[in-house]
Amino acid sequence: MLALIVIVVWGLNFVVIRYGLDGLPPMLLGGLRFTLVAIPAVFFIRRPNLPLRWLIAYGATISLGQFAFLFEAMANGMPAGLASLVLQSQAFFTLFFAALFIGERLRAASVVGLLVAAGGLAMIGLESDQATPLVAVLLTLCAASMWAMGNIITRRFGDIDLVALVIWGALIPPLPFFALSLWLEGPALIQQSLLGIGWKSIGSLVYLAAVATVLGYSLWSTLLSRYPAGKVAPFSLLVPVVGLSSSAWILGERLGALQWWGGALVMIGLLINVFGSSLFGRLAPARTRAKSL
Repeated sequence: MLALIVIVVWGLNFVVIRYGLDGLPPMLLGGLRFTLVAIPAVFFIRRPNLPLRWLIAYGATISLGQFAFLFEAMANGMPAGLASLVLQSQAFFTLFFAALFIGERLRAASVVGLLVAAGGLAMIGLESDQATPLVAVLLTLCAASMWAMGNIITRRFGDIDLVALVIWGALIPPLPFFALSLWLEGPALIQQSLLGIGWKSIGSLVYLAAVATVLGYSLWSTLLSRYPAGKVAPFSLLVPVVGLSSSAWILGERLGALQWWGGALVMIGLLINVFGSSLFGRLAPARTRAKSL
C-alpha cells in the first residue's frame, strides 16, 4: 500500500506541474518549489554526513538540472502524461553513465531493453512535429540524463538517509533557479506572476514540495529500508501508467497513435531491463536440459 501511494503521488505530480506552469513561469516555479522543500525542514532534519561538494553535485543534477529541463519542456508543449513516460529513460542513461564513469558492465537484458526503448523514443520523436514539439521531447531527455547523473553520484554515498539528502540537497537549486528566472523570464514577468498568484499555483507548489518531494521520498526511503531494492524499484514502472491515465482523465490529453506505440515500446524496454536478467537466467538451465535430452 505504501508503494502504491508513492506511485500515485508521483504519477499525479506531472498533472500538478502542468497546473503550476499555468500561473508561474518554469524557472520561477522551480525556485519556489525547492525553497519550500528546504525551508523550514532543514531546521528540523540533520544534515546528511556528506562532503559539501557531493551535496552540491546531487542538488545540481537531480534537483536543479532535472527539473529545470523538465519544467521548460512542459512549458514548451510537452504533455504531462508523455513527460512521465519519456522521463523514465533515466534508467538507460543511468546504465550508460555507470558503464562510462564507474566501469560497470552492461547486462545483455539491459542492452536489449535499451534498444527496444530507443525504438519507442524514435517513434515518439517522429510524431512530435505535429503532436508535440521536438524541442520539448529533447528537453525531457535532457531532464532524464540529469536524473541519471544524479543516480551515479548518489551511488558514492553508501547507506544514507534519503529524506535528509533530499531536504538538504534542496538548498542548492533555489538561487540558480531564481537567477535563471531573472535572466530568461525577466523581472516584469516575475513580478506579475507573484502579484497575481492564484490558489491553483499555491496548491501546486504545496503539492510539489510537501507531497511529491517530502512525503514521496519519505515513504520511498521507508520501503527501501524494509525490503530489498529489487522488490521496491520495479514499482516505479507504474509511475508512467498513473501519469498517462491521470493526464488523459484530468487534462484531457490525447496522444497520437505513433506516440502510443512508442510509449508501449518504452515500457516494454523498461520491463526487459528490470526483469530480463532473471528471465534469461531461468531460460538458460531449461535450454541446457533440453540439449542434454
